[in-house]
Amino acid sequence: MKLLHASNLLLLAGLGSSCLLPEERAGGSIRRSLGRRQGNSGKAIGKGDRFNSGSSFPRGIGSGNATDMSTILTVNEVTTGLQGLVKEYGIQTFTTPYKTYEGRTIQGAKIGGSGQYHVYLNGGIHARERGSHDSVLYFISDLLYAQKHGTGLTYGKKSYTNADVTKALSTGIIVTPLINPDGVNYDQTSNSCWRKNRNPKSSTGSASTIGVDLNRNFDFAWDPSKWASSVASEVASSSPSSEVFRGTAAFSEPETQNMKYILDTYTKIRWFIDLHSYAGDILYSWGSDTDQTTQSYKNFLNATYNSVRGITSDSTTSKYGEYISAEDLSNVQTVGNRLGSVMNTAAGRKYTVMQSAYLYPTSGASDDYAFSRHIADPTKNKVYSYTVEFGFGNSQASCPFYPTDAQYTSNLQETNAGFMEFLLAAVDVGLE
Repeated sequence: MKLLHASNLLLLAGLGSSCLLPEERAGGSIRRSLGRRQGNSGKAIGKGDRFNSGSSFPRGIGSGNATDMSTILTVNEVTTGLQGLVKEYGIQTFTTPYKTYEGRTIQGAKIGGSGQYHVYLNGGIHARERGSHDSVLYFISDLLYAQKHGTGLTYGKKSYTNADVTKALSTGIIVTPLINPDGVNYDQTSNSCWRKNRNPKSSTGSASTIGVDLNRNFDFAWDPSKWASSVASEVASSSPSSEVFRGTAAFSEPETQNMKYILDTYTKIRWFIDLHSYAGDILYSWGSDTDQTTQSYKNFLNATYNSVRGITSDSTTSKYGEYISAEDLSNVQTVGNRLGSVMNTAAGRKYTVMQSAYLYPTSGASDDYAFSRHIADPTKNKVYSYTVEFGFGNSQASCPFYPTDAQYTSNLQETNAGFMEFLLAAVDVGLE
């Protein structure tokens, strides 16, 4: 039998604390009758533009919290916030080539690294996971402020020196704070606990059949035929009404195409975080099955194991486990444990570091795709990849992904301390 740590077994028993609600994991479309306080949508969404079309710049919680954080950033404020950083610090921004269904473009930025970029931070892939794009934008704002003013950064009970800031920036960082602007805009204006994007291509007419789960749309074991029949409907769904609808093909969506574009364009990226909520977890590869380090032929490219892939309770020796080299496993665990430690320290809440498959097996996820690229195509760079599930949910809200004011602050402290430690650990383990 495959071995699971006791803490992982407890997490498997409590799947409500994750990206998916319990009724959604099995491909369901049960959406809003959750028995929670329907009038409570958590921390308010911003109105207007606190960055004044880029004439003002964001400043994060670690450098003194100069920005008004009484509300969550809107979709437009991500764009104007980046414009403000360009004006204040002269950073480079970019627009990815594929427009969303509603005609929006994805905005990104490049900071540090002297022209070489080794780290990619992405936010906002699931629309309802509020605070994700805020975390990414405010974090790079902190780094830039501290670099310019020669200061350190403090996130709750965790502090970093200016030397740490310099070391972190040496990695070269690519960010897309908000990869799913259509979905986030809809969620913020409807308070509907919306997860997917807003592509209606597969819609059958009902509201729940609009959109694709972007984190099931990447080209990693996307096809259901690659999975054991007992789990194939859970790792992703072919039903448009499901919260885990995989789409019509791998990379059918402009948002996922844009993330692929970034990995293809910035070919030195070695480290990647996709920021989600809520579970209090740091998840590392693989998400397809239990990791094993001895049988390299047991991997996602080998169709011989399609009938048993995704069954985490069977034997990795006689059945299947996803191959990862011992060195790679050690590296992702080392860095993951550093993230978990500082996120625990920042606000005093407990995060768990574990393999993604122990939360639940998934197909087409961003982290597995990013890490799989060098295996599917040896000319690609190896990308150590993580899903960070920040926060612990708001049981009083109409949607548990909508944080309270206090939770929002704790979430920022934890994610930003985690990002900082991630950059420092990346340098220590290696950027090449």
